[in-house]
Amino acid sequence: MLQLIGLLVVCTGISILLFIRAQFARVIGFVAIVLGLFSLVALAVPQMASLPPAEEKFDIATVKTPTDMAAIGQKIFFSKGQCALCHSIGPSESARCPDLKGIGAKLSREFIFESLTQPQAYIYLDYRHEGPPKEYPARMPYINKNPIGLSKNEILSVIAFLQQMSGEPISVSPSELEVPGQSPAAPVKAAVEVPVTVAHAR
Repeated sequence: MLQLIGLLVVCTGISILLFIRAQFARVIGFVAIVLGLFSLVALAVPQMASLPPAEEKFDIATVKTPTDMAAIGQKIFFSKGQCALCHSIGPSESARCPDLKGIGAKLSREFIFESLTQPQAYIYLDYRHEGPPKEYPARMPYINKNPIGLSKNEILSVIAFLQQMSGEPISVSPSELEVPGQSPAAPVKAAVEVPVTVAHAR
């Protein structure tokens, strides 16, 4: 449909140039041809849909060790979590947010968890210990809310990755992961004794 409109615009411009001698009209015809051709070329370019980052499948059954969690956390860090869009791992003058290199050794897991879920609780100018403070332009989003919306399991895995990346022992355990849809088993009720009435024959 759009290609047809572009073709009609080009044909209209050509018709104006061929049959109309007025200078102003001929300029309009030339502009119509140029715009129509640009439209046809643009529509001929394959369009790619802008899709959100692919979500990593979190199969708790395959997570046996903290290292497994860190591997999943690394994938989330660079994909669904979108952390690398603002943060760098290592010094970077173009980074929009603080450098996370060694962050797992500087901050406790509780502090990192709070920084991800309540990012405005504490505001730092810079995590670096050298050089003048640098105020970053980007504002940290709530990582557990939309549009990112990481689950608790995913956040714990990211923390495991940050600790491993910093050369620290991973303090997050696979036993802390929540199994989706699993609820505590209902307590078994004790059997109630019912009195039995015995009929005597006369």
